[in-house]
Amino acid sequence: MTFELLAKDPASNARSGRITTAHGAIQTPIFMPVGTVGSVKGVYHKDLKDDVRAQIILGNTYHLYLRPGLEILRKAGGLHCFTSWDRPMLTDSGGFQVFSLSPIRKIGPDGCTFSSHIDGSRHTFTPENNMDTQRTIGADIIMALDECCPGDAEYAYAEKSLNLTQRWLERCVARFDSTEPLYGYPQALFPIVQGCVYPDLRKRAAEHAVAMDREGYAIGGLAVGEPTEKMYEMLELLHPLLPAGKPRYLMGVGTPANILEGIARGVDMFDCVMPTRNGRNGMIFTWEGTINLRNAKWADDFSPLDPQGTSFVDHTYTRAYVRHLTVAGEMLAAEIASEHNLAFYLDLVTKAREHIFAGDFAAWKDAVVKKLETRL
Repeated sequence: MTFELLAKDPASNARSGRITTAHGAIQTPIFMPVGTVGSVKGVYHKDLKDDVRAQIILGNTYHLYLRPGLEILRKAGGLHCFTSWDRPMLTDSGGFQVFSLSPIRKIGPDGCTFSSHIDGSRHTFTPENNMDTQRTIGADIIMALDECCPGDAEYAYAEKSLNLTQRWLERCVARFDSTEPLYGYPQALFPIVQGCVYPDLRKRAAEHAVAMDREGYAIGGLAVGEPTEKMYEMLELLHPLLPAGKPRYLMGVGTPANILEGIARGVDMFDCVMPTRNGRNGMIFTWEGTINLRNAKWADDFSPLDPQGTSFVDHTYTRAYVRHLTVAGEMLAAEIASEHNLAFYLDLVTKAREHIFAGDFAAWKDAVVKKLETRL
């Protein structure tokens, strides 16, 4: 994996670049649709490519490890072949899923033991077998195993958690570097910078991660309960500490406004379930603000789903029709809303790239964020 920095915004830390992987190039900043179990919910691959214009999607190690399981994925030739997705893929380590199941997991120096949410069976992730698992899944970019510290954690807990994450990272790197990819193309390993909302811990985490000298770096443990202002503060802190010539990935973030503010603070890659999850519940993101289609005010609104949108569904279906489908519980409503929201997020980062190249990103961002945060 390589990264080429192509443009910088003169009035912020926003930048645009190109990540090149064995499965294609990725223009940054980029939003990555979440395909937890090997599918982006409710959206066909053809529509992901042609309408959403997704350049890279995610898979989740925890879920794929449990089902369909490593034997099936290995026989299939990896997740790309299993799902018939021929563009880049990224997998997280599954750590967030393990640690969010707090009643049924146990963390120790060697790794974490957890119970399957499917059948209650017991499993263990160590840094070593987690790397082996992600080798078997076969994503182009994989994450180190970490503990995702809650955003409101006390300092003592956050420091203990970071110490564990750093020891695990060293073991992940050692295992990754001593093994080979399974399917004939290279993989890149990203460390995850943790440290909660404490500047000294974040600084220590960044310096330790950079010392591993990997192709890129993830930023974890944000948007997990801390105030939004703290998230932005941590991103500003990390900007000069992470190498300028390597991509930065902010994990699990967030709203359209969060993404633009993250770009302004030097972030290159984003993912979040919000476009599809909220879409399935009737929430539509538009350039004028957010729409809750369950509200009666949209029942006779025959305007396009998003008059400024660029996707097929934006100008094919009206708000009144999609509201009708949503209230009726029709499957098509979730499909239309998911496709629209993902296309909107991809359009958002596309326009961000254009304004970075034009040199007016900061002014554009300040103007558009006000609209994006409006509830219509």
